[in-house]
Amino acid sequence: MSEFHDDYPQYELMAHHSEEEGKTGRRTLWNVFWIMLAITIFELIIGSMAPGHGWSGTLWIKVLFISLTVLKAAFIVLWFMHLKHETSFFKYVVLIPYIIFICYLIFISLNEGTYSGKIENRPNFDNLIIKQQEDLKAGHHGGAAHEKSAEAEAEHH
Repeated sequence: MSEFHDDYPQYELMAHHSEEEGKTGRRTLWNVFWIMLAITIFELIIGSMAPGHGWSGTLWIKVLFISLTVLKAAFIVLWFMHLKHETSFFKYVVLIPYIIFICYLIFISLNEGTYSGKIENRPNFDNLIIKQQEDLKAGHHGGAAHEKSAEAEAEHH
């Protein structure tokens, strides 16, 4: 007798699946999980290396991250939300707004910064962080506030 004392058969029997079909389905889902985990680890590695190598803000890194995110979202929608097994019409109803949103993200990433003036006149945020880290390593602790206090001390003497 089952733990809940009910007369429901096992899931495989209710869904008219054999144990072999259940194993195949679970194996497929685990494969999708491992693929998504590998993509996520790759994203984390690239993301942690990007500032040190000056890759942040470059077009190729934006396209790479958008592509990997879209790929993971496609796995989720197709396998975990079972869209792969739906009718064609329903697939398009779900996917067309998604595709339009992806095109919008690509458009925004390609035009980032151009709406507020020339990009050349603004400092690169990553370069500022790298310069601050180099200053700290060189012993220039405190940055601009330290320079102002040093100037005030020099005027005082």
